[in-house]
Amino acid sequence: MSRALLRSVLELRTPVTRLPPSFLLPFRPAAAAAAPAARFLHQTAQQVEPTSQSDAAAAATILKAQPPKATTPETTSTPSAQQSPISEQVKQLLPILAAQPGHYTTIHIHGKPYLVTEGDTVKLPFKMPGVAPGDILRLNRATVIGSRDLTLQGAPYVDERLFECRAVVMGTETEPMRVMIKKKRRNRKKKHVYSKHKYTVLRINQLKINDVSNL
Repeated sequence: MSRALLRSVLELRTPVTRLPPSFLLPFRPAAAAAAPAARFLHQTAQQVEPTSQSDAAAAATILKAQPPKATTPETTSTPSAQQSPISEQVKQLLPILAAQPGHYTTIHIHGKPYLVTEGDTVKLPFKMPGVAPGDILRLNRATVIGSRDLTLQGAPYVDERLFECRAVVMGTETEPMRVMIKKKRRNRKKKHVYSKHKYTVLRINQLKINDVSNL
């Protein structure tokens, strides 16, 4: 067996523990090595409870001497709705409008306009949620109020203090079942679509022009 092969076999059997060069070892100052390990621990302040009755009484008197902090409830300030004053021209012409018969108005329900007078029946193209037959609704969004000679135009709506328009919910109607056949070109398949819409019926039972002399 050659010497090189014998040397390699001996190195494998007996592992040699060799340290790396000194310049590769981690550097730590001597003062930090000599410092006790307790320096690196987290220390908490010691709490000493009163052992005698006199100490407990003194602590109680100190607590009583301090006045309690007054807690005031937080109040959320909501800005009050400031209504704009009514112009003098409107105050002068509104009694003339109220004296004339045959008033009409254009009211808006869910963003859709309806031209109505007192006694009309309005069939809404949808089912109004949260109402029952016999309920009285006040319709306060109107863009136009007029008679034969005078017309009051809002910007965009007329002030709700100038008029009163009330409607009674008559009930809900349902249209007959509608069947629509849908098909495509060059295709023998057919699709039947069924629809049955519901409507809410209102009756205008009051349309009055208010007296704004005191406003």
